[in-house]
Amino acid sequence: MGKIAFVFSGQGTQYSGMGKDLSDNSPAAKEVFDRADALRPGTSAQCFGGTQEELNQTINTQPCVFCVDLAAAQCLKAGGIVPDAVAGFSLGEVAALTFAGAFSTDAGFRLVCRRAAFMQDAAEKQPSGMAAVLKLSVETVQELCEKHESAYPVNYNCKGQTVAAISKNDLDAFCRDVQEAGGRAVPLAVSGGFHSPFMNEAAEKLLAELETTEMLSPTLPVYSNVDAKPYGENGKVTLSEQINHPVYWQKSVENMIADGIDTFVEVGPGKTLCGLIKKISSQVRILHVENFAEAQAAVEELRRNPC
Repeated sequence: MGKIAFVFSGQGTQYSGMGKDLSDNSPAAKEVFDRADALRPGTSAQCFGGTQEELNQTINTQPCVFCVDLAAAQCLKAGGIVPDAVAGFSLGEVAALTFAGAFSTDAGFRLVCRRAAFMQDAAEKQPSGMAAVLKLSVETVQELCEKHESAYPVNYNCKGQTVAAISKNDLDAFCRDVQEAGGRAVPLAVSGGFHSPFMNEAAEKLLAELETTEMLSPTLPVYSNVDAKPYGENGKVTLSEQINHPVYWQKSVENMIADGIDTFVEVGPGKTLCGLIKKISSQVRILHVENFAEAQAAVEELRRNPC
């Protein structure tokens, strides 16, 4: 018998209007936005009507995407769909942990706001960015990064797609090197070089923040970006290290499949994770939920054809 995993979208997927349809049609989703607005007034307004420039600022991106991720998951849960495991890409991991009960909704939202502030501050101190490298092997990307003083392979997404974090000064030169090597570099809509040493200070601050935050054992497996395994006893350390360590997404998906997951439901804005999972395995079922119609379709599909 197969199993279902919810996978929570990460930064770079944000767009104006995200989450509004969920909030308008699902009381469970609306509750997520209402809680966010009570703690950070204007959050839902940013999701539903913020400019792209505003949403691309890390301090806004992370709380907004967190809300849409969690709202989509709660909408599915209200429809009777409960996953066997969860994972999240980068900031999506905080939403995954919150959905799995490691944090209350309020605590998870407060934490993602602090995480965003720490990461934006670190990025402003060390201007950096990220680029997805397509059509090149991991080994080639690693070699290209070594040519630059401040370039790091950080997101191991799938075969033929590795993301690098690079200082702003080196970004253009790195992209030229990628092109000369036969690949293609796509700059990402993020405001810093995340999951790299650029974020060391942010990771330290998040760990200190977590020391004063209640974190419970998740009620279901939460696969970590750091080691591609379910969270263990040192959850606070694992979550803080996620900020300045690479994201092993391909390995996470492979481990979930090995553990019996055969249906993945991406919850949150965009279809980035659906695309990556499709490249990782052609043997699994992949669904996507970022609005109410998609939630209804997913509920119907999973009831009609359970794992």
